[in-house]
Amino acid sequence: MHRLVSRFPTHFRRPGRCALVLLGLLACLLPGTAPRAFAQQGNPIRIPVFVDPERRIERRAGPRIASIRFLTEDDYPPFNFIAADGQLQGFNIDLARAICAEIEAQCTIQPRRWELLLPALDINEGDAVIASHRIDGDLRRRFEVSQPVYRVPARFAGHKDGAIRSADAQALQGRSIAVVGGSRHEAYLNALFPAVRIERFASAEGALEAMRRRRVDLAFGDAIAIAFWLNGSESLDCCTFIGGAYADSRFFGEGAGIVMRKGNIPLRQAIDDALTRMSRDGRFARLYLKHFPVPFY
Repeated sequence: MHRLVSRFPTHFRRPGRCALVLLGLLACLLPGTAPRAFAQQGNPIRIPVFVDPERRIERRAGPRIASIRFLTEDDYPPFNFIAADGQLQGFNIDLARAICAEIEAQCTIQPRRWELLLPALDINEGDAVIASHRIDGDLRRRFEVSQPVYRVPARFAGHKDGAIRSADAQALQGRSIAVVGGSRHEAYLNALFPAVRIERFASAEGALEAMRRRRVDLAFGDAIAIAFWLNGSESLDCCTFIGGAYADSRFFGEGAGIVMRKGNIPLRQAIDDALTRMSRDGRFARLYLKHFPVPFY
């Protein structure tokens, strides 16, 4: 199974740097995921909304869910990590606790190594895994999966003092774009930016470094990974995001979901209902901004 955000070096993943990430509006959303505007320090920001605003929440028959045993991992900041006081923290941790509070269920959250999470679910060592698992057909066949809790868009990045100010297909004709070879980002460029010159690299770090050194005009890739790079020492404060964000599910997937054992439909419905209520009344937005003060959309 794959996590939604590909692993990048530890120095890109330190939790404190998320607060510094300068990110823009998600520009290519699917129906039902329109961004919602909130004010932050006088400026509008955007929060992705993944729930159907017309979805009805019905009272469901059956026994009340008294407790939820969440499983996660502990080395994937800012989503889940061990803080200085030795406690689990992160976006996924706070989201799990908020879901339990909404359902009025007792909550436990236990860490496991990434590769042991779904096997632990299979042998009933937990009820739900909240660890950024990528939603796809294979995951849905094997498990119950919640609605998406977030997605990772793709972004262009370039020099702050560069001539490129727009990232539409016409503006980028003939421009050289650094991308990880064989990635979904390269496939997206091939499909929707046929007039660019693609320069392939073995890693995101290599693509970004080539852009920093002006060997190519722009880099294109995972928005979170690029954001950490932009705000880290490796970029030398050279660069910024260019244009908007892209979240076409055909290339970048449905997002990350909470995973439960196959057949545990009552728990999936309860979690989806909780996420819907939290999204509608602003609690999800507040939680999101706590960990991503300037969102990556």
